[in-house]
Amino acid sequence: MKRHTSFFNIQALTSCISTSLVLILLGAALFVVLTAYNVSKSVRENISITMLMSDQANAAELATTQKTLKTKKYIREVKFISKEDAKAQMIKDLGTDPSEFLEYNPFEASYELTLHADYANKDSIARVVKELKAMPKVVDMVYQSEQVETINDIISKVSLVLLVLAGLLTFVSFALINNTLRLSAYSRRFLIHTMKLVGASWSFIRRPFLWKSMLLGLIAAIVADVVLYLGVMALLEYEPELIGVVTTQVQLIVAGSVLVFGLLITLFCAYISVNRFLKMNEKDLYTA
Repeated sequence: MKRHTSFFNIQALTSCISTSLVLILLGAALFVVLTAYNVSKSVRENISITMLMSDQANAAELATTQKTLKTKKYIREVKFISKEDAKAQMIKDLGTDPSEFLEYNPFEASYELTLHADYANKDSIARVVKELKAMPKVVDMVYQSEQVETINDIISKVSLVLLVLAGLLTFVSFALINNTLRLSAYSRRFLIHTMKLVGASWSFIRRPFLWKSMLLGLIAAIVADVVLYLGVMALLEYEPELIGVVTTQVQLIVAGSVLVFGLLITLFCAYISVNRFLKMNEKDLYTA
């Protein structure tokens, strides 16, 4: 009896470790996908559009324009740059004052606009620019269309690669966990058959296997979450600037997903594995 119990404990420990490793892999893939999404969102929201205003625009008109811009649902941030501010920035960058030889300030008042991520793509920006350019006293709208197109193209390709990778890892995770639990059920196939012979119902035979599998999945998920959390803390300590994209929301989604996946996948795999041996007759047990 002791030998059987010892073997069972070792087998359970092995299954738990195997499942934890798979969940860590899956959680890491989900973490990369969510973090990449936040990075792409941050990049999109830092694409700026410059709205150049006419020299004839007075202070009241500029204030009205700024108030109107802040009501636009697609605009995330509005920054006003006066003619004096633009000149001061040019002097700082180039070390010369162009008004000294031109005898007037050649710069125009402007607004630096950033958009919400959902609108920071080529087609949406084109519509936004067209709408804003029609506003009173607006001279021109300036943005780097090629940069926008390049950024969005890179983000699309990276997102596609990450989604494919996540899908493959999900499939591999299912296969590995299913194999682990099937081996556990295989080692007890004769016990399952004996219970069938004494008249136990299939649901009664399955119940302890399912409960054990859910407990295994819960422990494995907790272990995986702890390892992932420690990994994230180490990453943030090494690169503190990532705190802007590795948000608490990302960590909670990853932890919750690993927990739910660990419970559901172990329960589902255990159900399939036990059913497979429930359907076998005595002869098949020896050749399974």
